[in-house]
Amino acid sequence: MALAIFSHETHIDFVGFRKIAYAISCITALIGLVAILLNGGLKYGVDFTGGVIVQIAFEQSIPDEQVKTALEDVNLPGLIVQQVDTDNRNYMLRFSVSDESTQELRQRVTDTLHKTLPNNKFTLQRIESVGPKVGSDLRNMAIEAVFYAVLLITVYISGRFEHSWITAGVMVAVLYGAVYGVSYLGLSKLWGVFLGLIITFVSCWKLKLNFALGATLALVHDVIITVGLLTLLNIEIDLNVIAALLTLVGYSINDTIVVYDRIRENLRNIPHDGNIKPTMESVINVSVNQTLARTVMTSGTTLLASLALYFLGGNVIHSFALTITLGIIFGTFSSVFVASPILIAFGNVDFYHTKVSQKVEFERPGEHGVV
Repeated sequence: MALAIFSHETHIDFVGFRKIAYAISCITALIGLVAILLNGGLKYGVDFTGGVIVQIAFEQSIPDEQVKTALEDVNLPGLIVQQVDTDNRNYMLRFSVSDESTQELRQRVTDTLHKTLPNNKFTLQRIESVGPKVGSDLRNMAIEAVFYAVLLITVYISGRFEHSWITAGVMVAVLYGAVYGVSYLGLSKLWGVFLGLIITFVSCWKLKLNFALGATLALVHDVIITVGLLTLLNIEIDLNVIAALLTLVGYSINDTIVVYDRIRENLRNIPHDGNIKPTMESVINVSVNQTLARTVMTSGTTLLASLALYFLGGNVIHSFALTITLGIIFGTFSSVFVASPILIAFGNVDFYHTKVSQKVEFERPGEHGVV
């Protein structure tokens, strides 16, 4: 007998809960944005700001103030001591960029701690150094990477579900020019990406690329909430987090495409000459219920893996695992309660039925005697 988490005939009214879901999304996103504002912006790691990071593991518990006092004789400008566990043994040291080599810094920190804390053995688990210029360039590239991932996904959705490859291609060219045009005005890449997202939303709305609009809004929803909660939890945004964000963008859109594909198939199965047609609400509910078992099993197993990484993977991978975990939760939530129900706001069942029933004309190889 096969294992089944849900019955194949579930009849949950997901669309009926959409207003509650929207409220949860808005409140969660607002909490995250307030945390970012109160924090003075995102908390970037050494990868993006430049500086040195040293991770130390002590054999015995030790207060963070004692660690900072022990390093007073070492010239570490802007030193910040951050506890990374619950038993006061693992600490992260952050300070401004030094002219010394990594090996020289390691030796000075090691010698000083041996001298000031002779009865508490320790291990330097890692030491990293990034220059301010490199950090700034990495930050810009990371922002662009997330933006272009969302943009290219928008193009794919437009072509796959709405047969608008050319329109989507033109939109990409315009957005590419807009993002890079902003840099010539002396504004940061972040403003360029923000402008690009606004243009993407407006373009999808005006061109009636509703599937692309719903998917893009869901992806931005996932990224904003995840980044906001990471800031609330005092997690630094570094390359590990960016890698996790790109992963969750791909994971979330995969789930959304599965639901969208079922919606499209159910819309195609509506008779053209039928006198009584189902509502868009009922089509979405049926489609989400049909894919529910797949969604729960996929998300659940992936969530177990990310939780294992978080609890067993060590301190170095905590930020990555936490980002993936939050992304899975809100990515699954958005696929069911955001990306699909939002289609109702931009068209009725007749509009979508006509759109998905369009066929792309093509000529088969050799159809007219020429291969």
